[in-house]
Amino acid sequence: MKIAMVYDMIYPFNVGGAEERNYLLAKELIRIGHEVHFFGAKLWKGKDIIVHDDIVMHGVYTSKGLYKKSKRTYIEPIIFALKLKKHLFKEDFDVVDCTAFPYFSVFTSKWFANAKKIPFVITWHEVWDDYWKGYVGFVAPFARWIERKVAKLTKTHISVSDRTKKRLLAINPNAKVDVVPNAIDFDLIDAIKPAKERFDLIYCGRLMPHKNVDYILKAVTILKHDFSNVSCLIVGKGPEKERLLQLTKRLDIENNVTFKDFLPDQKDVYALMKSSKIFVSPSILEGFGIVVIEAMACGLPIIGVSHKWNAAEDVINENKAGFVVKLSAEAIAEKVSFLLKRKSSYNQIVGNNLQKCRKYEIEKIAKKIESIYKKLK
Repeated sequence: MKIAMVYDMIYPFNVGGAEERNYLLAKELIRIGHEVHFFGAKLWKGKDIIVHDDIVMHGVYTSKGLYKKSKRTYIEPIIFALKLKKHLFKEDFDVVDCTAFPYFSVFTSKWFANAKKIPFVITWHEVWDDYWKGYVGFVAPFARWIERKVAKLTKTHISVSDRTKKRLLAINPNAKVDVVPNAIDFDLIDAIKPAKERFDLIYCGRLMPHKNVDYILKAVTILKHDFSNVSCLIVGKGPEKERLLQLTKRLDIENNVTFKDFLPDQKDVYALMKSSKIFVSPSILEGFGIVVIEAMACGLPIIGVSHKWNAAEDVINENKAGFVVKLSAEAIAEKVSFLLKRKSSYNQIVGNNLQKCRKYEIEKIAKKIESIYKKLK
């Protein structure tokens, strides 16, 4: 099959769960005999169309910045949708798989699929619905309307989690939704050696308001009472970076906390995970949380938070991968302290996670996706 995957951000030029999922799936689908094209923002120098790891990547427009005041700009997704048409129509495909967010490109992709009379599927990482109010304020009714329109553009959908599927069915009860979780390259992770730097806690991800990384910093101040040399690594970048640096200074934990931007080689991230003891994810908005299963594969217990928008909570609970707590620095610090003091409990979770993560191996997940695509033809 010749497959078009449409999402405005392309890995490895931008790092995030959705783009990482697409990248892993594409590489495995290519390995088993398919051809995969990405359509997204041009985040590289040189030609508009490049081949990277055998994936044909189409730079539809040049991104000038994803965020404005810690929120996704709406201008770039519109530009992407408008310019996408001519790029899609230069090729013929057997199936189009379009990531739902940031929505406008789904209309263009659906138009193309109808014109070419080929199967079309929408992949949902999150359904925002009631989250929109806190994100865009008075514009929320329009944003929710757009999301609901997109949900009804096709009956065929893929969701990365059961919780996201449930939220999708709430806005389109007639949707046919296959749940296909995110994936990991277990063999790649397994082969990586721990980094020389050592940390007690690690967080990897975008530095966004809903990620609540400030709660990790506040937990570190509490932990210092019993663990004066407690160490924490924050890997990522985003609009919250400067505020978090200032908070670290105010809390007087500069000697306990290290910040690193996203690393260009994912292997370096895994090495740092393996040299850390506990992965902390205070995010309240995750459609799945791919970094959770990556941390599991690196042998880390997970501490996450309970929230109706957080599907990573289900991944942790289902796999008994660690602890889910309420969103508070005290609750996070309590479980970190427990794990640092109770070596037998810690080792039990580590062994469990190394075993349970195998069900997310990319070979298994790609086969599920391939099966869905074939049924659509």
